[in-house]
Amino acid sequence: MKPSTGKGITLERRTPGFDGAVLGTSFNARDPGRRPDVVVQANDVFDVIAAVQRARRENLKIGICSGGHSWAQNHIRDGGMMLDLSRLNRIEIDVASKTAIVGPGCLCGDVDAAVAKENLFFPVAHAYTVGIGGFLLQGGFGWNSRMLGLACQSVIGLDIVLADGSLVHASETENADLYWAARGSGPGFFGVVVRFHLKLHPRPKFIGLKIQVFRMKHLEEVFAWADRVGPHVSQKVEFQMVLNRKAMGIFAPGIEVITPVLADSFKDAREAVSFMSKSAINSKASFTLPLLPMSLSMMMKTGERTLFLPNTHWNADNMWMNGPIDPLLPHLRHMADTQPPAPTHVLWLNWNPPQQRPDMAFSMEARTYLALYCGLRDGADAARHESWATDNMRAMEPYGVGIQLADENLARRPARFVSDANLVRLDEIRAVRDPEGRFHPWMGRP
Repeated sequence: MKPSTGKGITLERRTPGFDGAVLGTSFNARDPGRRPDVVVQANDVFDVIAAVQRARRENLKIGICSGGHSWAQNHIRDGGMMLDLSRLNRIEIDVASKTAIVGPGCLCGDVDAAVAKENLFFPVAHAYTVGIGGFLLQGGFGWNSRMLGLACQSVIGLDIVLADGSLVHASETENADLYWAARGSGPGFFGVVVRFHLKLHPRPKFIGLKIQVFRMKHLEEVFAWADRVGPHVSQKVEFQMVLNRKAMGIFAPGIEVITPVLADSFKDAREAVSFMSKSAINSKASFTLPLLPMSLSMMMKTGERTLFLPNTHWNADNMWMNGPIDPLLPHLRHMADTQPPAPTHVLWLNWNPPQQRPDMAFSMEARTYLALYCGLRDGADAARHESWATDNMRAMEPYGVGIQLADENLARRPARFVSDANLVRLDEIRAVRDPEGRFHPWMGRP
């Protein structure tokens, strides 16, 4: 391990460029009003160790940023140190062993592009510019995760700088407590992961998608159908629906039924998505895009260009649900009727998880996932719709079992994000590994 040629940059509060360095770490254009005392833009592991040692000497709490896609801007805290890991973005692939070592600042799209060149696959995030560090720590709901499992299940090791400044490796057999905690604790992890060791998979031979779009007047019928067929949809399909005020093909409020599919062949994929054309509501679709091959990179970039626009003030919230759809329909109708302008959208995801997962911190999921992404680009809209996502999720709390940390809103609406037993265990490990509370915990908790 050799140091980089240049030392990372450190910026103190009230120095030129400080605010730009803080806000520039965030995909969310909202200014949360919080500011750390110092920002460290680390270039390598040595910079990270030095930063943690400084924080220890000066009794500074640490907030960590890899890609900056935290909707809640969890890494921007008042006081202490912000440690920016975006420059730790090296990718190393061992084709023979089907493994990779990646830095936390690697963009998921870049990781996919690198492994694709070797005809390999990793379940990266659905958006190209998501940093893989935060994505893996919160669990990792990635491409083909219904088949391969959460992305964190393909993490076979981590190199971590601890609160005392030491560098350790964690795996199933070494520092197993850290390995357990890192897979699912998300922004509450109590260490700095500087390298992830990944298990890679064979690349699916066919990647593509099919889309149907329905006008909003059909909302109740479409959701009832989706809820009914969801448990029977192939795991090769990422069956999801998006409420969009500028729906594809109709450029009006509508429900986009989107089915990306990763399969062994076009024939296999066509069979996996055939439930759409065979449905009782098929004739009510206003626009249909037939099953087409499309690269993962193209799907990631298209999603970001149409839904997750930059220079946007975002507020997000989410919920896992196991219950029937009927009591949810009035709430979904209310969301549609009050939905702020695009790029605000609502995501319904058919998840239907397996009966068991490996023993890890991640422990909160359910049959159906609902997420609200309130994206506002006008000052008047921001003032008027600031609480749209939070208020709608709060109204649905009786039907939820918890949230996932990828789209968390813990500062505004604390909720369960791991099982009760796992939260206790995380607290116990934190007390041992970070006894002084050097690393910021979650912004809220149940």
